[in-house]
Amino acid sequence: MHLDNNTRAFFALVKAGLWEQDVHLTSFNKIEFQEINRLAEEQTVVGLVAAGLGHVTDMKVSKEDLLQFVGRALQLEQRNESMNNFVGCLVKKMRENGIYALLLKGQGIAQCYERPQWRAPGDVDFFLSEDNYKKAFCFLSPLASSVENENTYNKHIAMHIESFAVELHGTLRNGLWYSMDNALDSIQNEIFFGGAVRSWMNNSTQLFLPRADEDVVYVFSHILQHFYQEGVGLRQVCDWCRLLWTYKSSLNYRLLESRIRKMGILSEWKTFGAFAVEYLGMPANDIPLYSPSNCWKRKASRVLNFILSTGNFGHKRDYSYYERYPYLVYKVISLWKHTKDGLYYFTIFPLNSIKVWWSKVVVGIKQL
Repeated sequence: MHLDNNTRAFFALVKAGLWEQDVHLTSFNKIEFQEINRLAEEQTVVGLVAAGLGHVTDMKVSKEDLLQFVGRALQLEQRNESMNNFVGCLVKKMRENGIYALLLKGQGIAQCYERPQWRAPGDVDFFLSEDNYKKAFCFLSPLASSVENENTYNKHIAMHIESFAVELHGTLRNGLWYSMDNALDSIQNEIFFGGAVRSWMNNSTQLFLPRADEDVVYVFSHILQHFYQEGVGLRQVCDWCRLLWTYKSSLNYRLLESRIRKMGILSEWKTFGAFAVEYLGMPANDIPLYSPSNCWKRKASRVLNFILSTGNFGHKRDYSYYERYPYLVYKVISLWKHTKDGLYYFTIFPLNSIKVWWSKVVVGIKQL
């Protein structure tokens, strides 16, 4: 895929911030920092770009351009500090009421970065056993300003408490296809019944997270969930890279490969591995099952095109038809859009794209 100078400079800065390494920008000729800022906001990697700007060695970035990124980085610091305090207090209250939860993604995975406070925070995701899932809902829902309907298959409930989005997860399933969900259920059993956890000291509160062996698979399956359903952003792929890199010396590679094959996502893994190496500067030796074959690089190029065209969580997409048309009409439009996506996915991952498309059709029919 051909990238213009601004986009190439943007990726160079993301790499520099992701790995805290020097970067040269003069080869990109004239750079429009407003465009780089737009891309950074779109992909929720403003903190990484801000960190990257501190590593520019061959030119002087104007004070005005630099300050807009530094200002946003400081806002990220404040938001992360506030969220960490919120999570710590909430977990303490839950434990006092006999509710025990693991933290998924978010603030836990941020600790894999050189500058955790500059990672864009998202939701607060709690992963709970069946009993704790029910108790957490009963305890937290009275504190929430809004509570969404439960997804009974995935056992997922979203709510807003204070100024934070909180999500309860009773499973790790993503609903893409059966073999993946079955493998994720097995990972869940290993976490809750096999003690596959690690911890992070959030100030004075010890928070528990899935062990790295399980987490790298879950984080990657979550990337695929968004990739196939609406669009995935660079931040999620950066999270996966930092998690793999941080725990590269302790990962059980044989177990990892077994799970990837069981889930039927080896092609996706190798493609995103090529993407991480080609566009994010991930060291190839630190990507399990990495292949330098041009086949995966071509697929990675198509993934890049999709990421840039859809934005983080598909925010660049037009969903206004949900409000502009009657129910049956927008369902038909939705089917057409899913089919167009399916045809594009087919050029990258033929077999699994068909599974995903059919799953969406089945869900749509059930909703009708």
